[in-house]
Amino acid sequence: MKRRSVADWTFEIANHLIMLFVIVITLYPFLHVLALSLNDPMDTVRGGISIFPRRFTLINYRETLNYQQIPWATFITIMRTGIGTFAGVLSSAIVAYVISRKDFLFRKLVTVMFVATMYVGGGLIPDFMLVRHLKLMNNFWVYILPGLISPFNVIVIRSYMDSSIPDELGESAMVDGANDLIIFWKIVLPLCLPVIAVICLFVAVGHWNSWFDTYLYCSGNPRLTTLQFELQKIMTSAQTTSTVDYYSFLDPLRQIKVTPESLRMAMTIIVTLPILFVYPFVQKYFIHGLTIGAVKGS
Repeated sequence: MKRRSVADWTFEIANHLIMLFVIVITLYPFLHVLALSLNDPMDTVRGGISIFPRRFTLINYRETLNYQQIPWATFITIMRTGIGTFAGVLSSAIVAYVISRKDFLFRKLVTVMFVATMYVGGGLIPDFMLVRHLKLMNNFWVYILPGLISPFNVIVIRSYMDSSIPDELGESAMVDGANDLIIFWKIVLPLCLPVIAVICLFVAVGHWNSWFDTYLYCSGNPRLTTLQFELQKIMTSAQTTSTVDYYSFLDPLRQIKVTPESLRMAMTIIVTLPILFVYPFVQKYFIHGLTIGAVKGS
């Protein structure tokens, strides 16, 4: 076995120290927010909390989750995320398959049109007028239909298909009598699992974190409220009240002191945890799906 030199040892030690530093600066903000969310609100005002709560309590989470709209908003958000992710990824994959076919006459033209929409947009007012004209105001489908197909997702999936799936697979399936639908569903889609997992994560995070469309299109219907929109309303109410005299605005008669800072940290953890639970299941596909799909351009 070859003996390691001083330079090798120096490089390895420096490499480990750098990686350790990166891990620390990555985890510290999250652990700090978690500690503040689990600490007593009045004690938090004193400061000096790092990554461990000084006076452990669940009052911040209890006060946030006691808000009457939270359970229903969570249900609507889960429904929106599930339906929106499934419909969005499937639609993007179908379009990507169409423009990946070499025998599609307008392949390059459609690709250019998709790319152009990534750089040029109509703006907020045309979007609002379009949604109102389509009668999607205060309608659940306003969460799904306007952003059903993402040009970025289409380009990523199409690039993956071009670089990773041989044309001979589709041709041999056609010889055996398969049509485009069978080829897409039984051959192309299973082979695109890595990039599909990545796009699922992108779309799901986008739906889960979205609140502005609820504010624009569904604020008049409390039955269509979402978790992020309700948390945004809670934060707005919290920020209008002073820290020292701040009582539970959810139920003032309970006289439970909480602070905007503590509520903000609890809300951050609440909306972040679902994504943290999902990410490990798609992590193994993440880098592979993006790098393979990026090898071949349009």
